[in-house]
Amino acid sequence: MALIPATILTGFLGSGKTTLLKRVLQEAHGQKIAVIENEFGEENIDTDILVADTTEQIIQMSNGCICCTIREDLRTTLQDLAARKRKGELDFERVVIETTGLADPGPVTQTFFMDDEIAESFLLDSVITLVDAKHAAQQLNDRQEARRQVGFADQVFISKTDLVSADDVAALQHRLKHMNPRAPQKAVHFGEVAISEVFDLRGFNLNAKLEIDPDFLKDEHDHAHGHEHHDHDHEHGEHCNHPSHQHGHGHHHHHDDDVKSFVFRSERAFDPAKLEDFLGAIINIYGPRMLRYKGVLHMKGTDRKVIFQGVHQLMGSDLGPAWAEGEQRLSKMVFIGIDLPKDILLQGLEQSLV
Repeated sequence: MALIPATILTGFLGSGKTTLLKRVLQEAHGQKIAVIENEFGEENIDTDILVADTTEQIIQMSNGCICCTIREDLRTTLQDLAARKRKGELDFERVVIETTGLADPGPVTQTFFMDDEIAESFLLDSVITLVDAKHAAQQLNDRQEARRQVGFADQVFISKTDLVSADDVAALQHRLKHMNPRAPQKAVHFGEVAISEVFDLRGFNLNAKLEIDPDFLKDEHDHAHGHEHHDHDHEHGEHCNHPSHQHGHGHHHHHDDDVKSFVFRSERAFDPAKLEDFLGAIINIYGPRMLRYKGVLHMKGTDRKVIFQGVHQLMGSDLGPAWAEGEQRLSKMVFIGIDLPKDILLQGLEQSLV
């Protein structure tokens, strides 16, 4: 049986997760989706329900989609869905997990990698995070869960942009990009979003594409510290000189977020043994604070790109395509985490080069 793609939909309370989900389910895409919710809300995802089996907590909807609540834990629910699909009792092609507004996406994400039975049935596609433009500044200031949700995202949708000024939206986008430079951002109005922007994003695939906005790196390059690796400081501090900082809403972007990102780049090759030892030690110590990290590496001893990525203490790597003739061999790594020791990481990576 082919692996079932799974999408994690997260976002703080009131950010519009259920609204987006309803739009996705109602779109005429012809896909049968199983939606896993922590609990049924007061408003059903779809009012036109054909079958309701409350003892099993699984609801079959008129368009063939399925809604179910988590009973014991997510692992048990996923195992149950996979078993029923194998037996032909349920028919669905993909899974969407809607977390509670206060959820940390980390443990949900790790379920797909740490449990062999889950990994044999499901493939985690992406984490999608909704951010409420009206209340984001306060939520990001006050709640680490909200900051973690941004840090884990493969795609960020910003809702309620019509309720705030264009300057406020620009300041929020700038702040989010500094927290997570690898997640594209898009404003959404009442959950109106193309299905192609929700599914098959392949955020957890080991591939040779490292999605970081090139303009963002170009902008940050101006603030490089002169080291060979062009250490890009994505910390949200007073030194940033960006157009969205000029409009006077200082409280939006001078807040020192604990979720930060930075990028390491070098034209020198890595020594495989040194890099493995260093990353192993760093993950052992700081793994719980490392939300997402990903890289395309120029490694000594191979003419192919080495692709690596990780979530917390779970790290994987693979050989990618060969470096093209005439292509500049360059390592590029992005780290997103909570109060990571940036100087230690950059120094250790530098010392792992040939």
